[in-house]
Amino acid sequence: MRTSAPTNRTHRSRRQFLASGVSVLGVGLGAGACAGSLARAQDEATFTTGVKVVNVLATVRTRKNEIVRDLTKDDFTLTENGRPQVIRYFSKETDLPLTVGLMVDTSMSQQKVLESERTASFRFLDQVLRESKDKLFVMQFDMAVQLRQPLTSSRKDLEEVLPYVDTPTRRELSMQDGGGTRLYDAIVEASSKVLKDQKNRKAMIVLSDGGENGSSATLTDAIEAAQRADTLIYSILFSDSSYPAPPFGFGGLDGKEILLRLSKETGASFYQVSKKQGIEQIYQAIEDELRSQYNLGFISDRPNEISEFRTLKLSTKRKDLALQYRERYWAKA
Repeated sequence: MRTSAPTNRTHRSRRQFLASGVSVLGVGLGAGACAGSLARAQDEATFTTGVKVVNVLATVRTRKNEIVRDLTKDDFTLTENGRPQVIRYFSKETDLPLTVGLMVDTSMSQQKVLESERTASFRFLDQVLRESKDKLFVMQFDMAVQLRQPLTSSRKDLEEVLPYVDTPTRRELSMQDGGGTRLYDAIVEASSKVLKDQKNRKAMIVLSDGGENGSSATLTDAIEAAQRADTLIYSILFSDSSYPAPPFGFGGLDGKEILLRLSKETGASFYQVSKKQGIEQIYQAIEDELRSQYNLGFISDRPNEISEFRTLKLSTKRKDLALQYRERYWAKA
């Protein structure tokens, strides 16, 4: 476990970070899915308790990757395990509260990019987080998994904790026992211990090079934990080109392939920081996506007699469009 006393390096990082003048304001949107019941249909959806409603968040794009924002409920068809379902509830740019986890890879391979990640993360929160509605937690992972900031709506809490999200000290490295990047364990822990019992929209933003070394969980475990918690995983591949490539993970996948799977199988997007697209631009793209999703709700025609994963297929009448959504969900008995 990390000591609470910051190192000199951390003091410098904090001073540099706070000097940037970045602060968290209370505006914006988010993404995720929930189960409950809805009291109103069409363009306004209000969640209550009782009936089990399955919600599917979808982003629709053209072949040129432009987001489509003007579809209606009648433009969509939905099936569960191959059976057609009635879309009972439909809304655009849903205003439901958001719970988001900022998941930061703090292994040594990320040392040179961490400052950029912290600054960009604060600016993203400045655009997205609404202090009166939304909640955020901060988790870092390397040879250990640490919940740096439990769920909070306080910008003061976030302002104080983010500068201390840092790579291990020399002392911690000398005491290392086991692997150095527990990505899968972090996702499982965030899903099962933080997000599982939260309502409304839920998402994680994973900042990592995708390296995995030391988790007891597998990639499948991580994906299924997020799916059970109805949580989207937005992955941002940010790596130091001078650092050796991360080791192969589950099934011989490299870091990029791991992050791609985490995002695709939970219905979110994958991004890679490059000269053409910096981390600030990526955060802007994520914000645009969160503001432009369709929320479709249905009540399954088959009661949940046992807990199981069920497959979803969402399509539109327009064949020239591409849909991004979660392709299965956890039906809890």
